[in-house]
Amino acid sequence: MPTLRDIRKRLKAIQSTKKITAAMKMVAAAKMRKVQDRMLNFRPYAQRMELVLSDLAKVSERQIHPLLDLRPKKTVEVIVITSDRGLCGAFNTNILKAAGNYIHTLQKEGVALSLSVVGRKARDYFRRRNVPRRQAWLGLSGKVTYTNAQEIAGDLAENYTKETVDEIVVIYNEFKSLIAQKVTITKLLPIGAIETEEARKEPFMGGDFLYEPTREAIFERLLPKYIEIQIYRALLESSAAEEAARMAAMENATKNCSELITKVTLLANKVRQASITKELMDIVGGVEALKD
Repeated sequence: MPTLRDIRKRLKAIQSTKKITAAMKMVAAAKMRKVQDRMLNFRPYAQRMELVLSDLAKVSERQIHPLLDLRPKKTVEVIVITSDRGLCGAFNTNILKAAGNYIHTLQKEGVALSLSVVGRKARDYFRRRNVPRRQAWLGLSGKVTYTNAQEIAGDLAENYTKETVDEIVVIYNEFKSLIAQKVTITKLLPIGAIETEEARKEPFMGGDFLYEPTREAIFERLLPKYIEIQIYRALLESSAAEEAARMAAMENATKNCSELITKVTLLANKVRQASITKELMDIVGGVEALKD
């Protein structure tokens, strides 16, 4: 049985852990509110742009721009977005499990894989499994900027236009609520072959369109911007979901610490009572021995 000193040391350690988890919860909540506002303000714009360009691409000649080119699916670029740090519950586990299943499906279909990752957790996960990766972007957790999205989008667009890959798929956690995140697998390129939840809800525009100044100029300007916007949205969604998951995980950890403190305090009281009882019995035994 542990001594009273050992139990008190353990109790002090648990109380310190509780303070740390409570502080981390507050920090995560502050970060989450900030990135959540950015994400919610940006989401409608990204959804509408995706819907409009997808519909325009369906009624346009594919040869008008390299990013509209449709090719047989021989090589697929998969970009997996995770966090750089842990302590966020099942946030990374869910996304990496979904990515692993999707990659396994591609391999069964005989499709060549080109893997890129965002976040140290994804990099370390695929490194341990000896899955070769083409590109990695690290250190974006908690400080996502549009410049980051431009860098990633430029790299992806270049590989697509050079016909290094025939399709680009993004896998990330979409923010749903403070306690729920949805693993989302979306086709970024080719444009017009994307089946999104928003596209299924909205009717297809159809008909003829008037282009000003020209159709070529519009696609030349908007298609690269479209990729940047969709990547930026995915980064914001993932960042908000990460902080929400971390806040929930730290809240659960704080509750567990409180329960553990109660149990350890009860154990300390029992050990203390047993020690006092033993001392009293020794005193009584000594008194009886003196009487004899």
